[in-house]
Amino acid sequence: MKIFVTGISTDVGKTIASSIIVEALEADYWKPIQAGDLDNSDSHKIQSRISNKKTQIFENSYKLNTPASPHFAAEIDGITIELNQIQEPKTKNNLVIEGAGGIFVPLNDKETIIDLIKPDYKIIVVSRHYLGSINHTLLTIEAIQNRGFKVAGIIFSGSENKSTESLILNKTGINCIGRIDEEPYFDQNVIKEYADLFRDNLLNL
Repeated sequence: MKIFVTGISTDVGKTIASSIIVEALEADYWKPIQAGDLDNSDSHKIQSRISNKKTQIFENSYKLNTPASPHFAAEIDGITIELNQIQEPKTKNNLVIEGAGGIFVPLNDKETIIDLIKPDYKIIVVSRHYLGSINHTLLTIEAIQNRGFKVAGIIFSGSENKSTESLILNKTGINCIGRIDEEPYFDQNVIKEYADLFRDNLLNL
């Protein structure tokens, strides 16, 4: 199984969600493009939060120095992101692929994050509550579906809002894999607790 984790915006909890999914499935992890924080990248964060010994973390296809949109970070580094240089790693294990920001974050002048998604990927959308998040969630899901892909599930992140969550789930008909509360911290124990809670829903994708 290959799972593509995307968000409705930046900083909505994709990496925490990815950590939980990786731990639940003892899956491998790959973030094709890392922009900024190269010494404490999302790959580093995943490694520090999981406790299973099976997961392999694959190298980024692009490591960019500036915490910015990939197209701009690449421009600063004097390069252009090419889709044919982003090659999915080969593994017999489950693979979790984490995007960068939302699905229309630009990679170059033509392509965006959604162009990284392949037909055999199961797409999980991470939604976080803020003013405008319902619109961003529904737009993200509709855009994915308009590309001919199916959204396999939603993970809600942050403070609970039952009204918002039920509206999104009822309107889209998409299954909720689980919700991640506002925790004081996310260490291996907390990630493992969520992994145990989410595992059955993930296995049923």
